[in-house]
Amino acid sequence: MRSEGNEFQEHFSRPETVASYADGVRRFVPGLPDMHRMAGVLLAERVPEDAHILVLGAGGGLEMRVLADAYPSWRFTGIDPAGQMIGLARRTLGPHASRAAFVEGYIDQAPEGPFDGAICLLTLHFLASEERCRTAAEIHRRLRPAAPFVAAHSSFPQSTEERAVWLNRYADFAIASGADPKMAINARDMVGRSLDVLSPEEDAAILRAAGFSGVTLFYAAFTWRGWVGYA
Repeated sequence: MRSEGNEFQEHFSRPETVASYADGVRRFVPGLPDMHRMAGVLLAERVPEDAHILVLGAGGGLEMRVLADAYPSWRFTGIDPAGQMIGLARRTLGPHASRAAFVEGYIDQAPEGPFDGAICLLTLHFLASEERCRTAAEIHRRLRPAAPFVAAHSSFPQSTEERAVWLNRYADFAIASGADPKMAINARDMVGRSLDVLSPEEDAAILRAAGFSGVTLFYAAFTWRGWVGYA
């Protein structure tokens, strides 16, 4: 996952973050396993049986493992700037690791494709709006015509009053899910000061501006939203 600032880049390079990632992310993202399965269904609607899927923000490998388990003929190219998180993804994939290639870097380091589909989960919120739009356009450029793209990330109303309410709910859900309260509050504060979170309407508009058609919301859970669109 890419961070424009040093704070998140350093966070995903820490051994303790890598070690606790899989357990921690499930506490912060409601319905994460179901969201992964829904993403697979949306991709499978349009891709061939032997699809090659681009995975941006592949560190950790949780979504890749779900997709690899469900679709045994698919292969994957994963992109992530954090080498430690790529290592975790390889371990998470286990017996499916031979079906995945990884590139340490950002979208500009991704192969040209064309890919049959793409997925980018819990990643685009790390990018400022201009870079987010450029990245989405670069994903679009690497896809076959009409190929599906599934994106999900932090996206919620951004008026001053609403933003504060939703950031508190972000932390409160994690605490209710068993996260350490101090860690959840620190995460809330780091998101609040370091991420350029956009409203759902702005995020959908970015996907359309990048060239995707049929952009449709498929997932909404507290501070998280997910869309599917087509190249």
